Amino acid sequence: MQLVRSADTRRTATPAAVMTTLASPTLGSSPVPLWRVEAAPGTPGPLHLIDADQVWTFTAGSARVEVGGEAADLAEGDTLVVPAGVARRLTPGAAGFTAVVTGPAGMRASMPDAPHETIDLAWAA
Repeated sequence: MQLVRSADTRRTATPAAVMTTLASPTLGSSPVPLWRVEAAPGTPGPLHLIDADQVWTFTAGSARVEVGGEAADLAEGDTLVVPAGVARRLTPGAAGFTAVVTGPAGMRASMPDAPHETIDLAWAA
C-alpha cells in the first residue's frame, strides 16, 4: 500500500489556477498522476494542448470549457474527457471551480501556435 499524506502533497501555482498533486510517480505512487485544480473566478486558462487524454471531474463551482471548437458549461459532479492533442480552454464560473484530474504520467502541454515547444506538467510528474 502506498499512502500520500496531505502534508506530502505538492502545490504548483500558475496564473490560471493552483494544482495540488495528490498522487504521482514522484510522490512514490502509481504511474497515473492525480491532482486537484482550484481556479478562482475571472482567471481563464490559456488556449492550450495536452499530448495525452485527461479526465476532469468537477467537485465544486462551475466552468465554461472549450474543446476542439465545441463549448459546454460544467458544474459540480460533471466529468469531462478531453482527448489528446485537442485545443482546450477552461474559464471558471462566478464562484471559480475545483476539479480532480488524471491522465498518464509524462504529459506535456503546448500552445496551438507553437505545438513543438512543449512544457512538462510539474503537477503530473
